[in-house]
Amino acid sequence: YQHWYNPTHPLVVDCGGTILVYEGEMERAQGQLEAEMQNLEEEKNRVIEEAFIRAESEMKAVHDNLAGVRMNLLTLQPALRTLTCDYNCLKRQVQDFPFMLEKAITEAKQEICQVIGEVSSANQELLRKYKREMNLRKKCHNELVRMKGNIRVFCRVRPVCRGEHDSAENMVSFDPDDDALLYLSNKVKLMTFELDKVFHPQATQEEVFQEVQSLVTSCIDGFNVCIFAYGQTGSGKTYTMEGVAKDPGINQRALRLLFSEVTEKAPDWDFKITVSMVEIYNETLRNLLGDNQGEKLDIKMNPDGSGHLYVPGLTEFTVQSPEDINRVFELGHMNRATACTNLNEHSSRSHALLIITVAGVNSSTGHRTQGKLNLVDLAGSERIAKSGAEGSRLREAQCINKSLSALGDVINALRSRHSHVPFRNSRLTYLLSDSLSGDSKTLMMVQVSPLVSNMSESVCSLKFAQRVRTIELGNATRRQWENSSTSSSPTHDSAEVTYNTHAPWRE
Repeated sequence: YQHWYNPTHPLVVDCGGTILVYEGEMERAQGQLEAEMQNLEEEKNRVIEEAFIRAESEMKAVHDNLAGVRMNLLTLQPALRTLTCDYNCLKRQVQDFPFMLEKAITEAKQEICQVIGEVSSANQELLRKYKREMNLRKKCHNELVRMKGNIRVFCRVRPVCRGEHDSAENMVSFDPDDDALLYLSNKVKLMTFELDKVFHPQATQEEVFQEVQSLVTSCIDGFNVCIFAYGQTGSGKTYTMEGVAKDPGINQRALRLLFSEVTEKAPDWDFKITVSMVEIYNETLRNLLGDNQGEKLDIKMNPDGSGHLYVPGLTEFTVQSPEDINRVFELGHMNRATACTNLNEHSSRSHALLIITVAGVNSSTGHRTQGKLNLVDLAGSERIAKSGAEGSRLREAQCINKSLSALGDVINALRSRHSHVPFRNSRLTYLLSDSLSGDSKTLMMVQVSPLVSNMSESVCSLKFAQRVRTIELGNATRRQWENSSTSSSPTHDSAEVTYNTHAPWRE
């Protein structure tokens, strides 16, 4: 270094000058830095002083606020004690509330039960009185009907069968307190029909027969009785009258009841029960129990002077057992005219009449009685456009509707008390003339379909039934005579077809 160092060397001289310059700048920078530090120290002191002043002011404000808070606390302490007391009281009440609530509910239940019991007792008493008055009213009505000889009218609503997609809901309704009322909802109009008895779709064959059995047995006492089923095709007329093998209808049940009754009266009484079956097919009488179905029958006035009608040549069977009954019905069913229509798969194409004659003799006194029970299954009324009848079926439908129309004319004439009643306008009304002109007990069973599509036919059937119900035939008379006057008693070589269509029930 010493070897290379030369103070007088130009490079060394330049470096020395540069160093001096840098040293001067460093001194100036140091002086500026010291001045800046001084300024910063002064600023710091000023800020600290201002902060201290502000802190003192804020502390004073805090002290003032704290004094106010202390004053407020002193003021709130009594309120706090009051609130604490109230809280403790409410807490105890809340703890006791379930017990108080349970007690209140128990007391309320007891009071309610007591009131309900009192109201229930009052309602039961009112209901008992109401039912008693209803029964009394019905008895009085039935007695009045019996004295006047009105045709009794029952209604049976058949159930909806499988495969029938038509809705029957809300179309037919019943009165829960009065079994004589039926309601039909025709669109927006509610129609009320009052009859003598209305059977629900759930009513059994046995329940139906229980209502008519007292009428059936009155023929044993010498009364003429007629029960006939009326309604449109497919409404259940044949089922009500004939039933099926496992659940027979009125026809078989009536004969079985008669057998039971005459058996109980033996040996004091000796009864003979004879049965005939006839149908009106296309305005022609047919002997359903005869060998010759082509034989023409006619309706004649009985020559015994009784004024009743009979059918000469009509086959008459004496029945002595249920087996005899079954054979008679099988033969009659086999010969009856039925056919398929759109309204009913097995539509009855004729009016079927079952005539049961019960003749009795008292073995001790010689007293004689003779009663007749006529059970009628009318052919169904139908609208040809709906039934789809063609050809011979159309001819049958026209004859059926004509005879039923004639029946309606007879009913209207009887209601209006016309001097002339057109019984002879059809074979049906002529045969029913004895039943519809007095001296008999008559019951009409109107059958109703619950389907909405059959609404118009159901309304027509029920309106017709109400008209029938107003007819007064007079009090039925008992056919009886002593042994000494047997010569004047009615005797028939062939079965009589007297249609007594009314039922003043035994009360």
